[in-house]
Amino acid sequence: MPARTSLSGFPEWLPAERIVEQHILDQLRETFELHGFASIETRAVETLDDLLRKGETSKEVYLLERLQDKLQERSDSKKDRTLGLHFDLTVPFARYVLDNAGELQFPFRRYQIQKVWRGERPQDGRFREFTQADIDIVGNGALAFHHEVEIPLVILEAFSKLPIPPVTVLVNNRKIVQGFCEGIGVENVEQALRSIDKLDKIGPEGVRAEMEEFDFQSEQIDQLLKLAQISGDDQKVLDEVRGLGVSNEILDEGLEELGALLAAGEKRAPHRLRAELKITRGLDYYTGTVYETELEGHKDLGSICSGGRYDSLASDGKRSYPGVGISIGVSRLVSRILAEGLATASRSVPTAVFVAVVNEESREASEDVATALRARGIATEVSPNSQKFGKQIRYADRRGIPFVWFIGEDGAHEVKDIRSGEQQSADPQTWTPPAEDLKPAVILGE
Repeated sequence: MPARTSLSGFPEWLPAERIVEQHILDQLRETFELHGFASIETRAVETLDDLLRKGETSKEVYLLERLQDKLQERSDSKKDRTLGLHFDLTVPFARYVLDNAGELQFPFRRYQIQKVWRGERPQDGRFREFTQADIDIVGNGALAFHHEVEIPLVILEAFSKLPIPPVTVLVNNRKIVQGFCEGIGVENVEQALRSIDKLDKIGPEGVRAEMEEFDFQSEQIDQLLKLAQISGDDQKVLDEVRGLGVSNEILDEGLEELGALLAAGEKRAPHRLRAELKITRGLDYYTGTVYETELEGHKDLGSICSGGRYDSLASDGKRSYPGVGISIGVSRLVSRILAEGLATASRSVPTAVFVAVVNEESREASEDVATALRARGIATEVSPNSQKFGKQIRYADRRGIPFVWFIGEDGAHEVKDIRSGEQQSADPQTWTPPAEDLKPAVILGE
């Protein structure tokens, strides 16, 4: 669990917990890079105009008053220079693409792992400062649909390497809802999308009441609720939608794309991709496939990963850079792993070998051993004192360090596995611990 702080919503992990988090980040990086995604990092600060231009609200943004005041003083421009910390990585990435389009090769594949900040009430799995891990594929003017199939499969591969229960990616296509709305005469499509997206939170009657406030007809609401409650992981989902008797060209296009995605899931990730037609994602910029995720046995945590297709988020008015991406709430995931004991670190420090010190006069000899071991990539530290060997061993044991190195009065070297008690002669130029002890291991919980 995160260490207690006076500021809620800003998690701070203890060293052993940080090892679990680092393991997760390393696995994500490895998978993303295996699929050709390049790492970037964007600035933490954006103008408020950029942050709010696609459907977010100002209450979620941390404003930086002193910094923006300094910028305003130095600028003769009357342009609003209000600045805020970014609340996600997608909007800053869109700005990054526009700024660097002339230097990028398209389709551009990027991954990004950074802190983000949101001004919301902290609660289980929700923080004011947290780490996100995103992947996106962006095209220049156009982006093929097959990338919408690729993204969730990459994410499922990444999750399969983490110390967590199985994950299901829930998918839908906003073209289905849009086309369905047009087919039944609904003009306020954006409100229909927002209301349907709240189905799990407020239930069918809550959705009905909200739609009635926006003058949806009773028959339209009935049809939309029937659509929203369709789910499944095979092609029968498409038949159920068509069975509602609505005809529309955009609807047909969305069903065709959803069918292709489900077919890929059946082949490459059986039972891990499921269509949920109630998922529409609340942000305005999504235009095609949308994704959310469900952690088996932890539905109360909500979606730990979400995203979708966007066609006009990155646009300078002359050229658009359509993309598709997905974002993992790493801190949300780590907090649940630690709270539920799903994984722990085998030790709280990277140190594999602890070199004992006979006396302060001989400390240099111990330092020489540590230098030789480190030169071969073995994490080593030297005892901070020259107390009796029993106390030095207990100190190493409390920190989880597996091996203690001794230098005898005759200059002979021995290393002891303090877990088993086995002790053997060793040469600092050649001895290496077992591979599993070189670094802290992340151990799955019961």
